Amino acid sequence: MAIRQQSRLRKGRGATYDPHNRFAATASEAVDDGWWQEVLPDRLATTVRDEPSKSALSWNRSPDLGFDRSLNPYRGCEHGCIYCYARPSHAYWDLSPGIDFETRLIARTGLVERLREELCKPSYVCRPINLSGNTDCYQPLEAERGTTRALLELLLEVRHPVTIVTKSALILRDRALLAAMAEQQLVHVFVSVTTLDDELKRTLEPRTAGPAARLRVLRELAAEGVPVGVLASPMIPGLNEHELEPILQAASEAGARTAAWMLLRLPLEVAPLFRDWLQTHYPQRADKVMSLIRQCRGGADYDTRFGHRMRGEGVFAELLKQRFQQSCRRLGLNARDYGRLDCSRFRAPRPQGDLFA
Repeated sequence: MAIRQQSRLRKGRGATYDPHNRFAATASEAVDDGWWQEVLPDRLATTVRDEPSKSALSWNRSPDLGFDRSLNPYRGCEHGCIYCYARPSHAYWDLSPGIDFETRLIARTGLVERLREELCKPSYVCRPINLSGNTDCYQPLEAERGTTRALLELLLEVRHPVTIVTKSALILRDRALLAAMAEQQLVHVFVSVTTLDDELKRTLEPRTAGPAARLRVLRELAAEGVPVGVLASPMIPGLNEHELEPILQAASEAGARTAAWMLLRLPLEVAPLFRDWLQTHYPQRADKVMSLIRQCRGGADYDTRFGHRMRGEGVFAELLKQRFQQSCRRLGLNARDYGRLDCSRFRAPRPQGDLFA
């Protein structure tokens, strides 16, 4: 039975409630009928359970993505970004895409061993791996588990290229490792910068690094020779889209040489979660924001079609696209050949237990 909790702010958390799990046969909703009810805590602890990995790489055929394989060391993400398109995946584990997604995490064990096995297959063809597509590989849990670092050590060992997207300053822990990979054209790091406003960041992405810290990541990795880019995403009409040019400007000054952007995506349970968040934190502009979003999505909260889901359509979406392109030209972002990855260096690892190693 899935329980619909009443909307409530919890310190350090993005979601205001747990929506119904779409795979559950029934749902129940808490209603105040005058009888005593347990007081919900203002703070929720993060819990983690281990999951033995049966495989390592996740594959996709989406024409909207620049990669066909990814690695996800964790399920769920403590960063708690309210807009995260990965939230609905938590329903597959009989958990809610809401508060559960950011408080009940799954750590995948044995992932390095499974990856080694998959890279050993004679049929494996080397192309860049994205780390990670469905979570942030440098979320706080990484400081304890170190799975991301172990994966990078293996990828450096076999000279396999990788792209990384993160909102965390924890990536600086691995700067020496990333610099060694950069020397062989094996890594390109993108730092996601959604806003330069600390107050907006606090509610929109509660447990991520602040804007200044993310710019510091760009600056320090660039100084180590690591190719870095900025991902201005998601752009939310009426909320943060006015920051597109300042974000690109600040990232360029910090050392970014490539850039990308995406329009807010609201698949499945993300749409009601985001609407509830808007009503909670920005009630006076909630209707305007949702109206602008629907103008970019053919009148709906979301459009799942390939070629449309990342950028949207209509006058507002086209204006965002033009603003992005003009800023990139002015700032010299998306420099040709910058951050190009080299797949020719890959050498398959020896299988574990090889007697002739």
